[in-house]
Order: sequence, then structure tokens, then C-alpha cells
Amino acid sequence: MKTNNSLFKKIGIIIALLLFNISFSQNSTLSGTVTDATGAGIPGVNITIKNSDKATATDFDGKYAFTNLRNETVTIIATYIGYKTTEMNIQINGNAIQNISLVEDANVLDDVVVTGVVNPKTKIKSSVSITTLGTEQVTQSAPRSTAEIFRTIPGIRSESSGGEGNSNISVRGVPISSGGSKYLQLQEDGLPVLLFGDIAFATADIFTRFDGNIAKIEAIRGGSASTLSSNSPGGIINFISKTGKTEGGNISTSFGLDYGNFRTDLDYGSKIGDGLYFHVGGFYRTGEGVRKTGFNSNNGGQVKFNITKEFENGSITLYAKFLNDRAAAYMPMPVAVSGTNANPNWKSVDGYDATTGALQSIYLTHSVGLGPDGNVRREAVSNGMHPVSKSIGANVSFNLENNWKITDNIRFSSNSGGFISPFPAELASASTIANSFGAGSTLSYADNGAAFNNPNGLVARIHMFDTQLNNMGNFMNDLRLTKKFDKIGITAGLFKSMQNVSMSWLWNSYLQEVSDDNPRLINVNDAGGNSLSENGLYAYGTPAWGNLARNYDTQYNVSAPYVNISVDATENLSFEGGLRYDKGKVTGSFAGGVSTTYDINNDGEISAPEQNVFAIDNANPTAVNYDYDYYSYTLGANLLLASRQSVFARISRGASAKADRILFSGLDYLDGNKINALDFLTQAEIGFKQKFDNGYLYATAFHSKTDEQGGFEATSNSIIKNNYKSMGLELETAYNITANLDLRGSLTYTKAEITSGDNNGNQPRRQPKLMYSFLPTYKFMDNKNTLGLSFIGQTKAYAQDSNQLVMNGFVIVNGFVEVGIAKGLSLNVSGNNLFNALAITEAEEGSITENTVNFIRARSMTGRSLSMALSYKF
Repeated sequence: MKTNNSLFKKIGIIIALLLFNISFSQNSTLSGTVTDATGAGIPGVNITIKNSDKATATDFDGKYAFTNLRNETVTIIATYIGYKTTEMNIQINGNAIQNISLVEDANVLDDVVVTGVVNPKTKIKSSVSITTLGTEQVTQSAPRSTAEIFRTIPGIRSESSGGEGNSNISVRGVPISSGGSKYLQLQEDGLPVLLFGDIAFATADIFTRFDGNIAKIEAIRGGSASTLSSNSPGGIINFISKTGKTEGGNISTSFGLDYGNFRTDLDYGSKIGDGLYFHVGGFYRTGEGVRKTGFNSNNGGQVKFNITKEFENGSITLYAKFLNDRAAAYMPMPVAVSGTNANPNWKSVDGYDATTGALQSIYLTHSVGLGPDGNVRREAVSNGMHPVSKSIGANVSFNLENNWKITDNIRFSSNSGGFISPFPAELASASTIANSFGAGSTLSYADNGAAFNNPNGLVARIHMFDTQLNNMGNFMNDLRLTKKFDKIGITAGLFKSMQNVSMSWLWNSYLQEVSDDNPRLINVNDAGGNSLSENGLYAYGTPAWGNLARNYDTQYNVSAPYVNISVDATENLSFEGGLRYDKGKVTGSFAGGVSTTYDINNDGEISAPEQNVFAIDNANPTAVNYDYDYYSYTLGANLLLASRQSVFARISRGASAKADRILFSGLDYLDGNKINALDFLTQAEIGFKQKFDNGYLYATAFHSKTDEQGGFEATSNSIIKNNYKSMGLELETAYNITANLDLRGSLTYTKAEITSGDNNGNQPRRQPKLMYSFLPTYKFMDNKNTLGLSFIGQTKAYAQDSNQLVMNGFVIVNGFVEVGIAKGLSLNVSGNNLFNALAITEAEEGSITENTVNFIRARSMTGRSLSMALSYKF
């Protein structure tokens, strides 16, 4: 017995020691901080211990911690979107500390795509051409407007010379026949900003702003865009908002070093409860802008907010936006052209620098006339593009039992505001302008009565584009139900939209000298000395264009059911197809103008301009009540050749419906079969995707055919109708040459051709054969500082479809340097168009008189501008 008791005691002591050792070994900890290249902590980084169920995320300061670990060697994995995944082995023995520095990743083919797809997929497994831009990539191109952000996206041609909005945006050689983004849709968080991208004076980019609320931008060309959104057969550009799942924020103040601008951005997001997150942010800016307008032409801001609640099987996000901003709209301006049509020499006019000048002036601060209700109305020219948007929406997504999933994205937006900017309807010598009012007429300055004596001798006939945006509000709802089988996914959806188009054209005509330094207004007297104008205004209306006083009050009610089927035929081969049916109901009215006599200035006398005041003819509206419908389809396949290599092919067909652009030509607006309400686009594409250890290559060959039935263009006062075809190649790449040097670039070759009408066989206007971008970035001094450049260019293009006058090719060189001052604090100095290139993007005239100096109207990119920003990430 004694021996047995002794044995039991020994066994007990051994067990106790083992339990003690086990207990001790499981009390070890591992902690540390995850930072970026600047040394700032990164919140929200996922940290896991390999081959275990232990996982955590970094906190507000980038710190993480594990407790109750055994003393052994473990492998931890740190992952975060936009950074390379980092693995490292760590010996745990007591309390271990391991800090981690994450490196930015150029390999974006593993990014999950959410735009233009029914189920999120990685890029390398999707059969669409898509580009993703993060906030740092946007900063690298030093944009001065939202439209300038798009210039580095392959296949996208963004004429960003008009200012913050009203830009012409096209894709893959598909034309810009009447302005805006007709075949390409701008979205915010998966829903269209406006149902139509080419509404005159209310383009979608006017109501869109890029700020710290944006997590990334996704842009797809062709592909499934035609079946997953209305009026977007060419592609979709989607602004995706931050959600607050990654705690932290940023405050940034920037100002122009050589131009008047001051802007402050602030955003912050955080977890506020179990599965509950929020994000809020916005900006406010004020200043003259990059061109000399003579007044505070940029003034306003935006606030956005969202809150997300995650459940066990889904989530709900509620979001809101308030935008009230003013930005100058830049119209075509005087440019001198000599040489020949095929080999022209473009330069600025004496006294007017096309890279910095503007037609706005302190001498023309208001436009006064009769409003849509027949009463006197006064509008400030400084309002420029003035969007006011109040939006509220929700995004709901739940996984149901038996592999069912339901999602609903819903939003209501109250949109209104205005658009006012001086447009040069004619540019001519003083004698030509004077004689247009009758032989012997004379010109004098309106401010002092002195005879006109501008050294360049040029006068501009100004049509003030004074457009009141009464109601551009809309309702959008995209409901989807998905069922997943073993290898098949079926999605059925219904898109519903109500888009209002209510606006009033209240235009006046002025005479103005050609100068880039507050041009003065000019009065005109007839041969008898009788005054034909008042303070530069010679007509309440636009008699040179047949007087375009107009009013629109229409509503577009669209229902679009659609179905999408995806099939994983094998582990590496997948197919996807979709069918969509859009049915639109258009109701309302539009009205033209009528002449009346009215004492506008209320001085008791009827002046010459007041004898013929054009106002909206509310007594004789044209009723609008018609239907339209069209089918869209897409079929694509993706073959994964290896884990890092794939090819895809796709064919698609869709349409873009017209809104106000056809409410001009006296058609039967009570019969949808008798109006040209639709334009069709068919595309085919073949793509290749290759991922490397330090980069990727993305190539897509495309072919498109456009059947366009015409639309009205206000600036040329004409209806443009053409068919087109194009073919080309898109290349996109990024590569980490070293740990410090990154390269990113794109190239698009397009051969486009007009296939109908008088210009059959010609190249579409403004379409270069080659567009490219090259963006190197270098980090130095322990990766705390960054130097970046961007080279964005294109080859020559024709001013008009007649293919006479050539617009020369150009390259815009931008750059920035960012210096880390302290943890989270950095100073950024950026320059746009550093070499002050005269880059012409459009011209109103299609030809010149060769071997002499011609003065034409054209829009150019802005010249060199420098800015500085101080930012703090917290």
C-alpha cells in the first residue's frame, strides 16, 4: 500500500506540473502595431494566426493583441485592401511584440468587383474590362475637377476643359454627338446619379463630387453594363463610399499657390456598436478657381453620411447626401489658328491667354430677364454650375436559407439649381460685329462711353447660357433576387426609376471685348446715333440663333426587369449572360418662346432691347406623352488559364434613351413610334489578364457599332445624327519595380469611323487614335516621402466630323511631392500641366482659311497651376 500511495503521489505531482506548464504556456501574449510607409498606424487591418481560429483587427491606432497563446512558433497573416498581404513567423515565449509595416500593392487583379456584376467577383475571374482607382491613385494625377480623374482610365475620353462639370465623356470611340456622357453612366454606390447622362446643362458630373467620402472608383467598359443599368451600354463609372468599418479619418486643407482657391475636407468613420458602423465627411471650398473670372466663382460644398448595421445573415446601410456647390463653367474661348487645316499652329490671342483666361467678368455679374413665370428674374453669373442635391437612400442585402439572396438599393434625390455661363456665339472684328446691326453702326465701351479700341480688335457676341434647373429630382430602386445552385447562379431583378426634367432656358445676348482681364461690355449705336443696347445687352433673347427661350416639364418613368445567369462549367471556365427589357413612359410638356414688350429695368421707358423681349410661351406648350422600349443583352465567358492568368470574351447590345435632346424638332410627341427616342450600341470584346509577383497587365481588344438617331446640341444650334463604328485596344498595367518605385500606365488605340450621312468614312470629331497615361511614383527617405508624376496625352483629332481642321496632340504633365512631417501628418505640393501646354479639346469651327491668322472658338485644358495641402490622418 505504501508503494502504491507513493506512486499515486508522484503521478499527481507530474500531472500538477503538466497542468502548471500548460497554464503558463497559454498565458503568453502577442501584440504590436501595423503601420504604413509613413509610419502611421493603419486601423482595421485583419490579423490572423495561421492554422488556428484566432483572429483580430487593429484598433484606432493600428494596434493589435492576442492573449492566451502557447509558447511556440506561429505564423501571423496581415491583410488589408490596397496593401500586400504580409506573413511572418514569430517565436512566442512570454510576452512577444511584433510590429508590422505594410507595403502598398500594385496587384489589383484580386480586388473584388461590385460594379456591373450581380455577384462580386475578383477581377481575374470576371469577364468584364474594369479599372479601379483608389484615393492615392487619384491624388497622383493631380486632378483639378472630377472629370480629370477619369483621364487615366483606359478607353475613357474625358474632355475636362469645362471646369468642375459639364464635361464630355465617351468610351471606346463611341461618339459625343451632343455633349455629356450619353452612353456612359455615372453612379454613386451602384445607382445612377441621373437617369440620363447628357441632359443639356444638367449632366451627371455636375451633381457628382469626389472627396474624402470615396473609398474607390470602379469603371467598367462594355461588358454587362448594358443589362445591369439603364442607358449605359458603353460603361459605368461608380463612386463607392467608405462605410466606417475601418476606423479613422482625415482632415485636409488645400489652397492654390498661384490661383485663388481654399478648400477643407474632413471625414471620419468608426465602429459604434456590435456590428454597427458609420462614416461622415464632406468638404467646403471657396475661391476664384484656376481661371481668371474676376470674382469668387467656386463656392460651396458637400456633406455625406452613412450608417451600416450588420446582422448574422446580411446588412442594412442608410445613407444621405447634401450638395450645394457653385463652380465656374468654362465655355469655348478665343484662340488664334494659322497655317493649314492639316498642319495648324494654335496659340493664344493677343490679350487673351487661352490657358488662364475666362469669358466671365466683373462687368457682367448678373443676367436679368423674364423668368419662366413671366416675371422679372435676376441671376448671378458667379453661380456658374450650381447643383443642389438632397439625397437619402438605403442598401439592403440578406442571405436567405436554401442559397437565396435578396438585395435592394433605393434612393430618392431632390435635385435642382442652375447653370449660367457666357458662350461666344460669334467671334469677329469690331467692324463685322458693328455692321451686323446695320451699316454705319458704331461700338463703344459700356462703362465709360469711349469708342472701342481694344488692341486685338476683336469682339465676342455673347449668349448667356442662363438655365434654371427647376426640378431634376429622381427616384431609383434596384431590387435583385438571387438563387445559387451547385454551379449555376440565377439573378432576377427589377429596376425602377422616375426622373424629372424641368428646366428653363432664359438667355440674353451681349457684346464684349476679347480680353482675359475682366473684359468690358460694349454698346452699339446705329448710324443715327440711337442706342441699340443697354450696358452691353442688345437682346433679351438670342436672335442670332432664332431666340431659344424654352421650358421643359417632363417626367420619365422607367421600368426595367432583367435576368442574369452565371455558370461555373468547370473550376476554371465560367459563363455569364444577361437580358434586360427597358420600358419608358414619358409625359409632360415643353414650350418655346414668344416676343413681348416689357420694361425690364423698370425705368418707365422702353429701350431698344425692351421692345423685343423673348419669354417662355406658356400659353402654347407642346404636349409630351409617348412610350419607348428596348431589349439589351450580354453574353460573356472567362477562362482561368492559371491562378494568375485568364482570358475572357463578351458580346453585348444595349441602348441609350433620349430625354430633352429630342424635344425640339416638331415631331409627334404623342406617338413613340414616330420619334427618334433611342440610340443603339453593339460591342464585342476579347480580353487577357496577367498577374505577376509585382504587378499586372490587362489588355482588351474591342469593336463597337453605334446606330444614332440624332439629338440637339445647343452650342452648335443643330441636330447631329450619325452612325459609327470603332475598333481598338486597351492596355492597363501597374508594376512595383522596386520596393520604392511603382509604375502605372494605360494606352488606348481607337480606329473610329462615321458610317452614314455626308461625312461617311470620316473620323468622328474629337476622337484621337491614341490616348495614354504614364504614372511613376517613388518613395524615399525611409518611405516617409513620395514623389509622383503623371503624363497624360493623346494624338491629334479633328475639330468636327468634316475632318478638316486638326486639333494637335498634346501631353499634360502633372506632379506632386508629399512629405511626412510627423506621424499621420503630411504636406503635399502638386502641380497640374507643369509645362503649360496649350491642349485643345474641342473647337466650334470645323475649318480655317489657310495661311492666314484665324480667330476661332475652342476649349483648352487649363494652364499650369500649383497647390499645397496639409493633411492629417487620424
